[in-house]
Amino acid sequence: MKISTLLCSLLMLFGCTAAPKGITPVAPFDLERYLGTWYEIARLDHRFERGLSQVTATYSKRTDGGIDVINRGYNSVTGEWKTATGRAYLLGSPQQGSLKVSFFWPFYAGYHVIALDQLNYAYAMVSGPDRDYLWILSRTRTLDAATRQKLLNRASELGFASDRLLFVEQQE
Repeated sequence: MKISTLLCSLLMLFGCTAAPKGITPVAPFDLERYLGTWYEIARLDHRFERGLSQVTATYSKRTDGGIDVINRGYNSVTGEWKTATGRAYLLGSPQQGSLKVSFFWPFYAGYHVIALDQLNYAYAMVSGPDRDYLWILSRTRTLDAATRQKLLNRASELGFASDRLLFVEQQE
């Protein structure tokens, strides 16, 4: 019984970092080019970002080779900014867009770049460890209609509920 409990605990701690079944993170991937600030264009709803607008994610290098993650969003009901700080590390090959991220150490979750503007790193689509988590990100506060539709189509093809995406208000 103790061994079963230990195994279940280990799976809970470390088992949520793989990409969803049937999804392959992008390659090639250049972490240095991915660093910086991204604006959240759309997301599947989840409790830790519920009600937030003007959401950004900023990634910067850590001295230990990892990445500092700062997520920030505005709650118009309370009139306050909410910030979550975490850390991320590459999983597997550094040329593949697959990371593990933690906002509550020692718990890590998968962060998988599943679509990326390979030329300019101007937009990205990211999944979590399963199809309940999806984000569309851009280096700018808006995303042109054609790119947005291309990403929505790709999300649907990969089995995400793209019709449930929330589009995030980003003020200039």
